Amino acid sequence: MFLALAALALVPAVSPAVALGVGAALGLTLGNPYEARSARASKGLLKACVVGLGFGMSLPAVLAVGRAGVVVTAAGIAFALGLGLLLGRLLRVEPVTGALVSGGTAICGGSAIAALGPALGAGAEAMGVSLATVFLLNGVALYVFPAVGHALDLSQHQFAVWAAVAIHDTSSVVGAAASYGSEALREATVLKLTRALWIVPLALGAALWRRRTAGGEVRVTVPWFIGLFALASAVVALFPAGAPVYTALVALAKQGLVLTLFLIGAGLSRATLRAVGVRPLAQGVLLWAAVAGASLAAVLAWA
Repeated sequence: MFLALAALALVPAVSPAVALGVGAALGLTLGNPYEARSARASKGLLKACVVGLGFGMSLPAVLAVGRAGVVVTAAGIAFALGLGLLLGRLLRVEPVTGALVSGGTAICGGSAIAALGPALGAGAEAMGVSLATVFLLNGVALYVFPAVGHALDLSQHQFAVWAAVAIHDTSSVVGAAASYGSEALREATVLKLTRALWIVPLALGAALWRRRTAGGEVRVTVPWFIGLFALASAVVALFPAGAPVYTALVALAKQGLVLTLFLIGAGLSRATLRAVGVRPLAQGVLLWAAVAGASLAAVLAWA
């Protein structure tokens, strides 16, 4: 059953939202017989697909969008981190868990949590709760954002900025943008990767703080695939004659993303749902609603 549904995700007619929903339904009912393997595969496949999408834009266009988005992403991250930490204290969420939920919402979902966790000395429970909280909200965003975008008649550019700033994980940003339009997909991918780069300074800052307070060395994860995305865009700019090949690679990356979302959905289980505590979930929902609302208002006013 699992392999048959995974193969179905490779059919071009299947959308990212459908793939995520089918995967989640499988995980919550029959279960995922390859849970560990599919979790590893989804992470590697997502990075490969992001690199593949790099062949859809030339480097000058990537740099132009990235420069324009630096201030937007920085402001969004500062707002989310500050409000998230405040909500964590008000709701009396365990401090490390609250910091992880805040960092995951502000920057890059599971990737940010995976980088910040070791830097903060997070235990398995804090990691599990924060990842589960962000995962649930990611799934909701993939369905809600395109619907709201169409209801408000957002342009491709407006939706790209909103999705890149307000959705947690790269997979859901790219999935939501892909369902909205090709222009939204290109811009949202670049803006999201610009936002993801903040993982490095934030994790380094957390590591330095922990080393001062607790001692010991801390390893910081660097999102290397962002550099490969830029390299793919540089190839497009330097060798424009390869356009047919680039088009095929982008199409392959888009379909690979659908499979990625199926694998991510299949990772959802009843145990994951049980791991989400009421207070961390309340923090995550309130923070996400505030970030999504504030960024949407900003997009409608200025973008």
